[in-house]
Order: sequence, then structure tokens, then C-alpha cells
Amino acid sequence: MRAVNANSQQIQSFTAMRATLSGPGFPTLRAVVAFERPMRFRLQAETAFTGPELDLGSNDQLFWFWVRRNQPPAIYYCRHDQFATCPARQLIPIEPQWLVEALGIVQFDPRLPYQGPITLPGDRLEIRSMVETPQGAQTHVTVIDAIHAVVLQQSIYDARGQLVATAQAGLHRRDPLTGLVMPTAVTIHSPLAQLTMQINLGIVEINRPDSTTPAYWTPPTYAGTPTIDLCDPRLQVGQPLAGR
Repeated sequence: MRAVNANSQQIQSFTAMRATLSGPGFPTLRAVVAFERPMRFRLQAETAFTGPELDLGSNDQLFWFWVRRNQPPAIYYCRHDQFATCPARQLIPIEPQWLVEALGIVQFDPRLPYQGPITLPGDRLEIRSMVETPQGAQTHVTVIDAIHAVVLQQSIYDARGQLVATAQAGLHRRDPLTGLVMPTAVTIHSPLAQLTMQINLGIVEINRPDSTTPAYWTPPTYAGTPTIDLCDPRLQVGQPLAGR
């Protein structure tokens, strides 16, 4: 756990300018992925023919997402400090910050109780922890390479034992300038959100100064597309937004 934290804590930012995003039901998209501590994240994906298809982001105050094929189209957003008690939380079973962890920046909180490590076949270790949320206790299961101390898989289960989301990471690469390690291929699956996608980061640049601009951390605007606050009490709670 200390070895995993030592690598993650040194990753202050990263950019993947030639990533791809793919999944069932949509073509492979060109993507740009960027991260900057503490809460800044951006995933933009597009095709050469239709233009932007997906925009998912977060800054220090709020997070947002936009999917071109949502009907009706809208930019949904929510403040981080309101998300825990937001009525629409059930529409987004995946914590926004968990997407950053899914891409390889995992940190174990020493204040939490842990179970394990449990030895698994293939030189792997499993660590379990319980995380309290307004919806009940979640179980987080992390599988680590016992030799190289890289995270191979992360899974979240709700209080009823249902799988909320899982992320499988592979093709880990050591950055030649910093010596830090990140995966370059991540598959994310969430049955509750009706979401499956694979992110291939390609070449990831870690801790490169001036690799991003302030515009990366600003919510987008799209002509004719309204912005909707997920914590607006007038928002009707329906099926998971990611599945629309």
C-alpha cells in the first residue's frame, strides 16, 4: 500500500493527447485526457466526421458531463460539495473522483480499516476496505501486482453487495522523465450506469509543466444546449444518465 501511494502521490498532473475511447454501440473516438491536482480532470472525445461526442470534466468547484447522443442533449453539472446529498446522485453511481483512480492514480487512506492482503493466483494481492457513504457502506476491492506494486483492478460494491463499477488496468508504462508508472489501457464497466468503455491513453506525459491551459478546467458551452444542475429539485429522477 505504501508503494502504491508513493507512486500516486508524486503524480501531480498528466496529459494523454492521443488517447482513444471505445465501447459497445459507438465507434472508436479520438480523445484527450488530462488531470491536475487536486480535482481537475478532463476527458474529451470526438470523431473526424461528427465532431465532439463526449465531454466529461471536473475543476476544484464542480464536475460536468455532456454526451452528444443524449436526448435531449444537455450539459449536466454538480458542485462537489453538494454531490453527497444530491437527489440525482442515484443517476450517477460512479463518484467523479473515482474515474481518476480508475486511470491509475490510487491512494490508500491510512485512516480506513482494511482487510488483507489476500494472496491471489498470478502474483496478485487483494485489499478490501469499507467506505461510508450517504447510501450506506460501500466495499472497495483493489487487486495489486505483488511484484511491481501496480494496481490491476478496482471494484466498488454497494451496501447490498451489488457491483457498482469495476476498472481493469493494463499495459503499465514507466514515464522516462519522472520514473512514475501509469497504465495505458483501462476498461471501465458499470452495470448500474449501463456503461462500458475502454480508454487507451497511448503515451502519457506525467508532471509536464504548462501541458494544459485554464480552458481545460472550464465547463464547455455548446450551441442550443442547456445546462442542467443535477441538484436542482425540479430535475426528474429517472434512468441512469450515462445510459441515455
